[in-house]
Amino acid sequence: MRKQVAHAFRDFFRSEQTGGLILFFCVILSLGIANSPFGDAFAGLLSCRLYYPVLSWINDGLMAVFFLLVGLEIKREMRTGELSTPQKAAMPVLAALGGMLFPAAVFAFINQGAPSRAGWGIPMATDIAFALAVIGLLGKRVPASLKVFLAALAIADDLGAIIVIAVFYTDGLHADHLLYAAAILLVLIIFNLLKVKRLYFYLLPGILLWYLIHHSGIHATIAGVLLALVIPAHGSQGTSPLVRLEHILNKPVGFIIMPLFALANTNIRYEPGMFAGLSSPLGLGIMAGLLLGKPVGIVCFSWLAVKLKLGALPHRAGWIHMAGTGLLAGIGFTMSVFIALLSFNDAGQQATAKFAILVTSAVAGTCGYLLLTRARTARPKAR
Repeated sequence: MRKQVAHAFRDFFRSEQTGGLILFFCVILSLGIANSPFGDAFAGLLSCRLYYPVLSWINDGLMAVFFLLVGLEIKREMRTGELSTPQKAAMPVLAALGGMLFPAAVFAFINQGAPSRAGWGIPMATDIAFALAVIGLLGKRVPASLKVFLAALAIADDLGAIIVIAVFYTDGLHADHLLYAAAILLVLIIFNLLKVKRLYFYLLPGILLWYLIHHSGIHATIAGVLLALVIPAHGSQGTSPLVRLEHILNKPVGFIIMPLFALANTNIRYEPGMFAGLSSPLGLGIMAGLLLGKPVGIVCFSWLAVKLKLGALPHRAGWIHMAGTGLLAGIGFTMSVFIALLSFNDAGQQATAKFAILVTSAVAGTCGYLLLTRARTARPKAR
């Protein structure tokens, strides 16, 4: 089992590093297409209906698979990884909590009374792929423990983002579809209790679960998380369906689904005055939340955890490493854009939010990288 988890984590980390670079390329490509003569044709392709518009298939369908993988990672980490014991989980979970509360508070303060106040959840999110890709570029210049800490923090952050989406970004609920979805989920839980290990017993009903959740008023991607919770974490002869499915999904999600999401949702056509939008309450809230709220919240809550002896700094890491990690956590691309789409129906607000997220994520990633390159790794303490 330990070997399986180690292989899964290594595959996850490698795919996130490479996937982050591909994601960056797709963002540049999408911006290029949007501001080229092909921009209108590409927008028309995204709005083309195949029962649902292509854009909806990406944001509601494929992203449910992304959330399924996130749910699997969270479940694995809570069972056997960096979130498996209170001692292990305290530091990254508290850091993630600070990294969610501070940005939300900063955004809410700047946008109080403004039409954009519904976007308070946007700067709470950290993009695992981009953050791990940047820290991966640093190689041995940062302690390996810091990379594990950032991964655990980002996973805990994703769990928080999932809860925020489920609770605060939900439309009117339809009780009948929720009841049917609950029945499907109950069947899957029974399969788990009966130790059914075949993945198709979970994935096929999972498609129906997605359809019912999609029509219930709760965002369809939550179906992916619910499905992940019922995938068995133990298997016969050391084979775990959870780890096996995570291994299957890592590359498709990192190399296909997230790049498609980037292509579809960052096709922002430059308009005069777009940079001026960064000084609007919406733009300022996102930038201040990600660039200031994230690192300040992470460092403050980490300091509190150390002072209360609830956790310790990652091995051979100092406070400058924590500040650099906090800046990397300010890369909020995938989840932030996703929450922005849920927050606003107005295309102008969506465009302003996306542009602010892109600019801020680039600045946060660059500043975090530069700060960590100048940070000295602490020597191990003599026993």
